[in-house]
Amino acid sequence: MATLKPHEPMLTADEALQRLIDGNLRFLRGEARFPTVQKDILADLAQGQRPYATILGCSDSRVPPELIFDAGFGELFIVRVAGNVLSPEIMGSLQYAGLHLHTPLFVVLGHSGCGAVQAALETQRHGLQHRARIQILIDNILPGLPNPDPQTPPSTQLDQAIEANVRWTMRQLLETPEGQARLAEGRMQLVGAVYEIESGGVRFLS
Repeated sequence: MATLKPHEPMLTADEALQRLIDGNLRFLRGEARFPTVQKDILADLAQGQRPYATILGCSDSRVPPELIFDAGFGELFIVRVAGNVLSPEIMGSLQYAGLHLHTPLFVVLGHSGCGAVQAALETQRHGLQHRARIQILIDNILPGLPNPDPQTPPSTQLDQAIEANVRWTMRQLLETPEGQARLAEGRMQLVGAVYEIESGGVRFLS
C-alpha cells in the first residue's frame, strides 16, 4: 500500500500495527518493496506528512525501522536514541507526533544485543560507572531492570533486561498526562516490540 495522501482517512491503530507486521514479513521473505524513489510521492510529501505510526527505537546502526518494516517515505515518524530511553526532548518529539501528526500507533522498539542495556546491567551487577553523559543514559534504564538472578545465564539476563527496558519506557509514557489522555480518548495504541538482529524478525510484546 502506498503512502497515505492528504485526502485519505488515517489508519486505525490496529490497521497500522498490521501494516508493520506485514512489512516485517516482507522483509524476512526478501520481498521488500522499498526503498524506491517515486517523484509523485515526494511531491505529495512536500505538502505535508501523515505517518501512520510513531516508533521510538534504539540508535543502533543495525536496527533501521524503515527497512525492517519495509516502510516508504512519509510512513513512519521515527525517534531514535540509544537504549530507546525517554528524556524531555524525546517526550517532546512523541508529543508532537500525537498532537500534530495524529499517529494512531506508537511503538517502543528494543532489539537483541542492545549495548545500552548491557551497560546498564554492568552497572547493576558490578557498580561499573561510565563516562558522565553515558551514565545519564544508563541511569534512565536502571529503574526498569529486573533484579538479577545469579543462576540465570548472562545471555538470558540480557534478553530479559531488553524486554523489561521496553516495558519500562512504555510504562513511563503511559503515566504521562498526555499518554493517559490519548488512551482515554481511544485514539492511540501503545505497543512494545523487540527486533531480533540475527533473524530480522520483530516480536511484538503481549
